[in-house]
Amino acid sequence: MSRGRPLDTIGFDADDTLWHNEQYFRLTEKRFTELLAEYAEAGHLSERLLAAERRNISRYGFGVKGFTLSMIETALEVTDRCVPASVIGEILEAGRAMLSQPAEPLPHARETLERLCGRYRLILVTKGDLFDQERKVAQSGLAEMFDAVEIVSDKTPDTYRAVFAHHGSGAERAMMVGNSLKSDVVPALEAGSWGVHVPHDLTWALEHHDTPDDARFREIANLGELETIVDEIG
Repeated sequence: MSRGRPLDTIGFDADDTLWHNEQYFRLTEKRFTELLAEYAEAGHLSERLLAAERRNISRYGFGVKGFTLSMIETALEVTDRCVPASVIGEILEAGRAMLSQPAEPLPHARETLERLCGRYRLILVTKGDLFDQERKVAQSGLAEMFDAVEIVSDKTPDTYRAVFAHHGSGAERAMMVGNSLKSDVVPALEAGSWGVHVPHDLTWALEHHDTPDDARFREIANLGELETIVDEIG
């Protein structure tokens, strides 16, 4: 890695950037609405669940455990606390099943990391439950290509400033790559980094954000296009 060039560190999001994740939440939510079908319509249940998740992020953080607790809370609310114990048991079982889902790499993930590994410092920056994220990192088979792995409670400009100062030459010479504009791109841009958006077909409603108007912002169709962007920047 040469000194003085514009870019020397690249951060990657994990869930739905390097491997599938949101699809398991969608499938579990569908099961949740089926379990409570006699109490409310699916659309209403999904709205109530999203509201619970929004309220609970500051308490439970991101990830499967917070999602499971929000499902239980919603079930209690929509049934006026009369939800059968068997339904609560099935919700808990659905949450446990999510914690054993495979970390299946997305197309172009491995090849892109292999091409950039050694040329740049590669940092995995992911948020969520510590044990679950550690499991997915190990299971993905991609861990060996990263110089560091940071599992954080949230992604803010200060998060990226700290990560890129600790593992690189500062945010100004770093790039963050991810599927979420709200978590991966916008706060990285605000920290002074480059931000590359890789849209995913499934994105959690709470991760939506307007497209930023910033000279350091880029968007690509898939990770296979990232190397071209990196080479252009330097």
